[in-house]
Amino acid sequence: MGLFGKSFEEKVDEAINALRVKYPNVRGLAARIDGKTVKLEGEAPSLEVKTALMAAFNGLVETENTINTIRVAAAAVAPPPGPRPMAEAAPVPPAGVETIHVVAGGDTLGALAQKYYGKASLYTKIFEANKNILKNPDVIKVGQKLRIPK
Repeated sequence: MGLFGKSFEEKVDEAINALRVKYPNVRGLAARIDGKTVKLEGEAPSLEVKTALMAAFNGLVETENTINTIRVAAAAVAPPPGPRPMAEAAPVPPAGVETIHVVAGGDTLGALAQKYYGKASLYTKIFEANKNILKNPDVIKVGQKLRIPK
């Protein structure tokens, strides 16, 4: 114990022990101290838990700097942003029956032409069949129902 109460190291240790109780699902929670800088380590089950733990630590101990190197468990990491994969192709309808495709995120006329005809360059066939709802072959909207001619 320091002359005026608990030492900085003791305060950090107490805070880590309290957080281990409050967040038992954070594996390997530890703190490395360098002067008045604290580096938090461990593995949290989610980004939300990691953020809440950091805020709770900062509420318990006044540091010059707290470095959060807590990892988020691999299973909790969200996929990178970007186009969603296209939906599975519907079974091929019998000859003469028109196919209707509901546009999903990430769909393009080229990708639909590749899916239905095996050649992306045939996107104009889909565009021509849907000129009543499409003004530009580069602009289709999620939820639109497109006719896919044979």
